Formats: sequence, structure tokens, C-alpha cells
Amino acid sequence: MLIFILSYFGGVLTILSPCVLPVIPFIFSRSDQPFRQSGLPMLLGMGFSFAFFAVLSVVGGSWVVHANQIGRSLALLVFSVLGLSLILPRLAEQLTRPFVQLGGILQKRADAKTGLASSLLLGVSVGLLWAPCAGPILGLVLAGAALGGSNQKTFGLLLVFAMGAATSLGLAIFAGGKVFGALKKSLGAEEWIRRGIGAAVLVAVVAISLGLDTQLLANLSFINTGRIEQTLLDNTSLGQKQDLKSSVLADEGPMPALDGATQWLNSEPLSAPTLQGKVVLIDFWTYSCINCLRTLPYLKAWAVKYRDQGLVVIGVHTPEFAFEKSIDNVKKAVTDLNIQYPVAVDSNQVIWQAFKNQYWPAHYFVDVKGRIRFHHFGEGNYEESEKLIQELLAEAGGYQENLKTKSATSVVPTQGSGVEAPPSGSEMASPETYLSYSRQEGFVSMPDIQKDAVVTYKTPARLSLNQWGFSGSWKIEAEKAELKSSRGKLTFRFRARDLHLVIGAREGRDIPFRVTIDGRPPKEDYGQDVNANGFGKVNSHRLYQLIRQHVQPGESAVDHTFQIEFLEPGAEVFAFTFG
Repeated sequence: MLIFILSYFGGVLTILSPCVLPVIPFIFSRSDQPFRQSGLPMLLGMGFSFAFFAVLSVVGGSWVVHANQIGRSLALLVFSVLGLSLILPRLAEQLTRPFVQLGGILQKRADAKTGLASSLLLGVSVGLLWAPCAGPILGLVLAGAALGGSNQKTFGLLLVFAMGAATSLGLAIFAGGKVFGALKKSLGAEEWIRRGIGAAVLVAVVAISLGLDTQLLANLSFINTGRIEQTLLDNTSLGQKQDLKSSVLADEGPMPALDGATQWLNSEPLSAPTLQGKVVLIDFWTYSCINCLRTLPYLKAWAVKYRDQGLVVIGVHTPEFAFEKSIDNVKKAVTDLNIQYPVAVDSNQVIWQAFKNQYWPAHYFVDVKGRIRFHHFGEGNYEESEKLIQELLAEAGGYQENLKTKSATSVVPTQGSGVEAPPSGSEMASPETYLSYSRQEGFVSMPDIQKDAVVTYKTPARLSLNQWGFSGSWKIEAEKAELKSSRGKLTFRFRARDLHLVIGAREGRDIPFRVTIDGRPPKEDYGQDVNANGFGKVNSHRLYQLIRQHVQPGESAVDHTFQIEFLEPGAEVFAFTFG
């Protein structure tokens, strides 16, 4: 029930989002007309078109993105004509004459301005343009659908989200109608008002066509509804993180069995009987996940510090990408990362499903009786997590004396390096970005993505924040993109301290590459997998740290254009992550 409430509230907040501003002129363009005949059908059409394309995006795959872009183009054409008709009365008369005649046949009381069909069509077009304003709450709904599949709950959540947006937009229409009517009565300037609205519509069309609705308006800071929605998620069990400071140890049920592992590393197979009397920390991770890698220094330190007091840390390696299912790749990662505690290789996601887990990393704290007493999703809260370990050890009895010493109760002063280094304290505006057709966002190369086909792409000279593209011949697949030409480039406009890229090479080849930042070698801002001139080599499937800027604590990161050029074919790219 809570997720339905949050979905509705997230829809209501859409009216406050800066990216909805270009749509407002379209809504006000009919605010002087009866709500039931004009405003309500427009809202219904808007909600239908949004929910329709959202559901298709879950069920149908990436082709819907292309269809939606066509729909947006048609919507812009509709609104261009609408804007011109508001400015030019004669054009409006000519355009509406066929609809008036048709309306007279279909419905005697229909009006060219207030017809239900025309309002419904207008709402459908508004819905196509409004869809990009969805925030983290809708993202949670669609992410859940991607993991669990399309179902009645997903469809219901989309409808609730659309109802929330329709509520706030309906209030805007109602208020706009009152203001519109007052202006007409007091000023007698209906024609000028119509022309002003028409001009606003045309300006909005130009802004949307140029991408200014997501580029310039997204930078307006008077209201950030995404932060409001994310705060709502973070303060409920729906978010990925929990605050250990305000939590009390509870009984969340028995720890599920670990017998679904395909193999164990650093240990014989472990089970509930072999772990009896031990405090257990289960860590779900995968070796290409930057958030998982940044938690490793703490896990390794706790495993050593509390081993003699009864703690067992178990890493459950559950893959996200196909190459992470290779046992040789996992073994190499465990060795390279110097992980010495037991690792259960969960390549078939059996343990993942037994825990009903959905996140990397995810930590489950288990007491000596085999009961889960707490769980925590995401990185961070390390001091609280360690104190929680101490509390579980103290609960067990026999550990009390050890925990009374200062050295035992103090937390481990851990600081990772390289890819394990903690994220910067500066604002990070670039999200994890996948480079496959099934999960991509921000792709701007020409032509549009063509699934599982070798296509020569070209990236625009100028990119906006979080836009990216390929240059050269690439084959974009459901999980990755592979370079097919002799050379090829990948460009991304980002804002963060660190930039990482999950890369591999077909058939285990070594592929040289060079990276630049703003067209120049990274120099002192190079990551651990390149040199100061930006040269590096793909030698295995893993996460590569390519950029590590020297941003001071509290200093805001700025936008940069990153580019990696692969000097031979066969490179496979999966996802960008940032820190």
C-alpha cells in the first residue's frame, strides 16, 4: 500500500518539476473552456498515453523508445499547428472547419474548441511530452518490473502515478481557467491572451525540439522534485539504504540455506549446522559493481578483527553480467582483490532468490541462532554496521569480556584505494549508465540504436550532461555493445570525481585504448587503469577506473566530456559507474 501512496504522491510532484514547464502552455491553452468537456478528456488522454508507453517499455523492449520518439515528433507537430492557430485566427478557422463539420454530424452540441475527441487527442500528445518528467518513484516501479516482469501491480502503480500527475495538472487547469476568465473580464484582451499563449506554445515546441527542456530547465534549482521523491524512498523500506542509528535489532526470520552455491572459494561449503554458534555477515556482491568494491575494505577488516570472537563474513557472488558467471573470472577477481574470507559462487542466483534480495551490495546480519537480525542495502553506514556486529557478538555471551576492551569496541579505521576508494563528498550528477539496448538512457548518436546489428554510428560534436554515444561500427546487444570496426570511440558527458567503465575483450584478447577528458590527456586526473597520457589495455572482463580527479572534500564537481578510443576491434563495453 505504501508504494501506491508514494507513486501517487510522486505523480502529484510532477507539476513542480522544471522539466514539465514546456508542457504548461499546452495545458493553459484550453483553460478557458469547460473542464468536463475539455480539461478532463485532455487529462484522460494524457494519462492513457503515458501509461501506454510506460507499459510497452516494460513489455516490449527498446523498440518502444524509438516509437516514443516518433510519437514525440508527431506531438511537436501537433503543438506547432496549435500554436500557430492561436496566433492566426484565420488559420484556426481553416483548420477547425473540417472538425466542426464532423463534430456536427457526430454530436450536435460538439464545438470545435471543446470537442471531446480533440481534447483527448491533445491530452495524448501532452502525455508523450510529459513522460520524461517522471522521477525516482516511477523509476523504482519500472526497475521492479524489469526484475520481476510486468504484472498487475506494475500496471496499477503506473496508473496511480498517472492519476497523481493528472490531479496536480487538473488543479492547474482549473486555476488557469479562473485566471484566464478574470483577465478576459477585466482587460478585454482575449485575442492578445490567445496570441500570447500561442507564442508560448511555439517557444515550448522549439525548446523541446532542441532538448532545452531536459538541458536548461533541468538546471533550474528552485524546486528539485527528484530529491523530494528520493527522500521519501530513503525514509521507507522501499529505498535501498536503511539508517542503522535509528534501528533496533529484530528477528527477521531464519537465514536461508546456502546450498545453492555452484562452488565455494577460500572455504569448504558452509551451511547452517557448520555456522551454528557464529555471528554471520552475508554480503551479496559482484566484482564489477563499484558500490560493492568500495565496501570490501571494511568487510576484509571486520573478517580479520572479529574472526577470533566468532564472526564469519561470507561473500555471496551473484553475477549481473554473463561474464561474471565464469568461475575463472570470479577466482581471478577474488585473488586480485585479496579477499580471504569464504565466497559462495551463486552463478545461478539460487541464494539470491532464497534471500529475496534485489541489491548489490546487500548485507544481512545473522546471530548465533541462525536468525537474521538486520539487513542493510547499499554502501555506507560502516561505523554503525561494525557496532551492530559488536552488539550481536555481545548478545552471544562469552564475548562480553573481549568487547569491553577499547581495542575491541573501537571501529576499524579503514580507507580503500584505487577502485575501493570511498566516493567523493562532492555532488555527483551522473548515474550508473548501461550501454546495451535493454537498459540504456541518454544515447544520442545517429542513427538510433538498432538491436543486434552492426551499424556505423556518429556522435554529435556537443553533448549535454549524461548524454553519450558511439563513433565507429558497433553491434549493440541486450547486455553489451561490441566494437566491430578497426577503431571506435565512446563519448560521455559526466559530472563526478571518478569515472569507471565495465569493459571486456572478445576471446580474451588484449585491446589497447586511450582516454581523454575534454579532448586532452587526463594527466594528474588519470585512473588506476591508465597512465597520465590516457593509455591503457583491456586484459580481462572487469571494472576499469579511467578517471580519478583531484577534487577537494566539499568541492563541487564540474561537467567534463570523457572519451575512450579503442585501437583494435573486439572491445566489449557494458556500463559506466561514477564516484
